[in-house]
Amino acid sequence: MEIILKEDIIGLGFKNDIVNVKAGYGRNYLIPQGKGVIASESAKKVLAENLRQQAHKLAAIKDAAQQKADAISGVALTISAKVSATGVTYGSVTAAHVAEELKKLGHDIDRKIIVMRDIKKVGSYEATVHFHKEVSVIIPVTVVAENAPVAAPVEEAPAAEEAPVVEETKAVEEKTAE
Repeated sequence: MEIILKEDIIGLGFKNDIVNVKAGYGRNYLIPQGKGVIASESAKKVLAENLRQQAHKLAAIKDAAQQKADAISGVALTISAKVSATGVTYGSVTAAHVAEELKKLGHDIDRKIIVMRDIKKVGSYEATVHFHKEVSVIIPVTVVAENAPVAAPVEEAPAAEEAPVVEETKAVEEKTAE
């Protein structure tokens, strides 16, 4: 069944795309929710005319998306999470966490346009931000342990203090030898 999408649906397509879906998914979800319409010949002609008229608006939208992408292109995130002794996180690091970290840096990005797998271990990963169907940015995400034990610096005793200990043991050895 061919459907014309009325909005972006991650994993399926973008607004005004014609996609093939199973009949039940189209009839029972996409059409009743207003997310798509049946791609009849007349609907395809209307879509083509609308796209022709909106070409300059779509170019402006793409330019705005490109500017947002350029703003965050050099960003690398470090997210701290509570971790067990084996390096597994308590819970997952998700797109919502990435969006929150980006907001702290001054980039207000919706978590729904961030695509990544849930992170359950400490390490380096990637998150993809889809601003437009032709504009996306890959952001490196590093997950570090929040509760990692910090190694305390070990202070070595000065050599002057070690010498009397050696002399004392020699004195004790001499007394036991007599």
